[in-house]
Amino acid sequence: MPYIKQEERARLDAAIDALAAALPREKFAGHLNYVVSRLCAALLEPRSYARMNELVGALECAKLELYRRVAAPYEDAKALENGDVYP
Repeated sequence: MPYIKQEERARLDAAIDALAAALPREKFAGHLNYVVSRLCAALLEPRSYARMNELVGALECAKLELYRRVAAPYEDAKALENGDVYP
């Protein structure tokens, strides 16, 4: 869940904003994958099943939350605009 307390966000937001500004705006998937992979690699230790499970779980939940909050509403709007394919 990305909804951490505001005071905890304050410690991270400047670094995240700087990193986002450093990424290209087009064809950024490889760069984003690199950043996420490096961040995961930096958090791997101490290696354990529980640690890897936390990393994979956080990535999966971030993906699901992005889809739920951003992609699904966008697709719903496009279905209304262009016609639904499902009855």
